[in-house]
Amino acid sequence: MKTLICTILLFAVTHSLSAQSENDAQAAFQKGLQEKAAGRLRPAFDQFYQASLKSPNDKQIQINLGLAAEEIRQSDAARNAFQKVREIDPADTLSIIHLTRLFYNAHRYDEAIACGKKMQEMKVGEHANLYIGKSYYEKESFGSAFHYLEAAAADEPSNPEIPVLFARALVNMSNYRMAVKYYQDANRLDPSNTRLIYEMALAYSAIPDDKAAVTYFELAKEKGYRVDHDFVENLANSYTLAGTPEKAVKMQEELLAQRPSDLNLLFGLADTYYRMGKYDLAITNWDKILSYDKEDARALYMIGMSLQKKGEETKGMALCNKAIEMDPSLNGLRQRKFVVGL
Repeated sequence: MKTLICTILLFAVTHSLSAQSENDAQAAFQKGLQEKAAGRLRPAFDQFYQASLKSPNDKQIQINLGLAAEEIRQSDAARNAFQKVREIDPADTLSIIHLTRLFYNAHRYDEAIACGKKMQEMKVGEHANLYIGKSYYEKESFGSAFHYLEAAAADEPSNPEIPVLFARALVNMSNYRMAVKYYQDANRLDPSNTRLIYEMALAYSAIPDDKAAVTYFELAKEKGYRVDHDFVENLANSYTLAGTPEKAVKMQEELLAQRPSDLNLLFGLADTYYRMGKYDLAITNWDKILSYDKEDARALYMIGMSLQKKGEETKGMALCNKAIEMDPSLNGLRQRKFVVGL
């Protein structure tokens, strides 16, 4: 009899505590809704979180906790809340939509792909193809990325992000000529995006089509793209390769004054002078490279080429041969009659 009475009392106490906990959870939940309605998102999140501790299996509490967490950029808390919603109700559609984006933003691409495909299976939400395609792109699985991005382009024909992803994937695969077509598409959709214009200029430069590259470097600059050292160096190189080296010299000299030990800049300026027929100035700059790195066979080779252009063929040929001994790959350049500046 005593055992039965104790059991009944224990059940009553447990039930009472459970009811109290549920009441506390609902009170916190209601406060959270009030704070949210007033636009006080952090206090709302705190109340929803307290409610979730007291009633973890309440779907509405978890949904509101997830939404509030997203609003205040608490991505881990948002993911945990929406994952809990999925545990409570696997058929819930709101949670799978949010989880797709949250997993993508957390660089958890396999999970983003799985959730995106679940969105498609459930026929809910938007941008599933885009998130799946972007996730495959980040995984460098470009074949799968293209499949979903093509579908995304049909879903969202005015979204410039989609041709940009195609273009960047093609650049990663060194398919520059095809890449610029997608950059052009992106530029038509978003003509004010100077970053895309700059990337397009780089792609033209890589084809190489430096006349077009110059056009888009200058357009990016005109529209306000930040002109830093890399920008100046790339534009100067394209000026040189496009047959207008005189435009490059001033830019390169100004940049070199700020970075006097930059070997790439020195080589670029030397190459510009070489193309202008100013062989002594070219030699001076390649000599500077050798003063920093006496093993730079490329610079030695180009000094030899400059001497040959000046008519000192024996001396120049000797330096070229010495450079080839240091770096046999230079012999292939000579055999193909192709080297930067020739």
